[in-house]
Amino acid sequence: MIINQEEMEAGHFVGRVWRPDAGGPAVVALRKGRVIDITTRETPTMRDLLEQDDPVSLADGTAGEDLGSLEEIARNSAEGRAGPDRVHLLAPCDLQAVKACGVTFARSMIERVIEEKAAGDPEKAEAIRKRVTAIIGESLRSLVPGSPEAMRVKQAFIEEGVWSQYLEVGIGPDAEVFTKCQPMSSVGWGAAVGLHPISRWNNPEPEVVLAVDSRGAVKGATLGNDVNLRDVEGRSALLLGKAKDNNASCSIGPFIRLFDDSYGIDDVRNAELELVVKGEDGFVLNGRSSMKEISRDPLDLVSQTRGRHHQYPDGFVLFLGTLFAPVEDRDAPGQGFTHKPGDVVTISNQQLGALVNTVRLSTECPEWTFGTSALMRNLAARGLL
Repeated sequence: MIINQEEMEAGHFVGRVWRPDAGGPAVVALRKGRVIDITTRETPTMRDLLEQDDPVSLADGTAGEDLGSLEEIARNSAEGRAGPDRVHLLAPCDLQAVKACGVTFARSMIERVIEEKAAGDPEKAEAIRKRVTAIIGESLRSLVPGSPEAMRVKQAFIEEGVWSQYLEVGIGPDAEVFTKCQPMSSVGWGAAVGLHPISRWNNPEPEVVLAVDSRGAVKGATLGNDVNLRDVEGRSALLLGKAKDNNASCSIGPFIRLFDDSYGIDDVRNAELELVVKGEDGFVLNGRSSMKEISRDPLDLVSQTRGRHHQYPDGFVLFLGTLFAPVEDRDAPGQGFTHKPGDVVTISNQQLGALVNTVRLSTECPEWTFGTSALMRNLAARGLL
């Protein structure tokens, strides 16, 4: 089930679908298992809906057109079925910038250090993991980034000769915030998610994604897969853009759950994410990410992204990072996990639902052709601007 029935009835979920008859996207609300088009001149985009002071009232009160059941539209959204002739799910964001925070959990920070020290070579990773873990131990888990104690730990790492740029953003005062992909380029539930073909060592990253308006107010949350090319980024931090921003390399969804009396920022802070990867070779990987173990508070990450130093007039969605870092061997001993084409990735949370995508090469995923200019022309032709 994409969203638990009990949570569906308790919460307010909004998203986007493709409408064949309109030749473009629609903003929708989920009501009693039905997908309702609530696109109006006041809220022609998700950006406009989230800019409202009370998006919950609009999601509830806007008279709209019933496009079908969630189950029916989900079937249309599966890889190989979705197309311009079917109503299907899209990523629930549109004009918002897509930003991401990295190295926000101690355990994933250790894996980033290993990636860097191994220079993207998975065969070297296990030996480095043992050395780094022996030095670090459990000491990082209770550290407050930027605190005097964290700075003393930083000096100890430097003296041990294992200091890394990943440790800097993991325990230093400044969080890593980067652009994951371009507005309108994220894929949604059911779509193929892409790996750059140069990568041979990669993994999914299950994350909570905040929906933030232009004023910096968090309006809701959803799920995301910030696909990680471990070898490409591990070779050089200057390859981060190449590793992160590729065709279909970012999935978000299935819907944004709006903040209301039933769901808010404390639920994000306590979220437990489950991950299942099922390969065509019969391999199954189970993982988890607990937001309780995050090193930086979600609202601190929002303020480090948007403030007097940087504004986002169309708002932004923000990946909060992940605890998950796979070390289980898939093929040869000591080489850890890496994706294979055809892997089905399911990221789930009790309150936000489940995000499902199939892994392909970016060169085999549908090309991204419907961008911001296409959206503006489409909305204008429909009389919504």
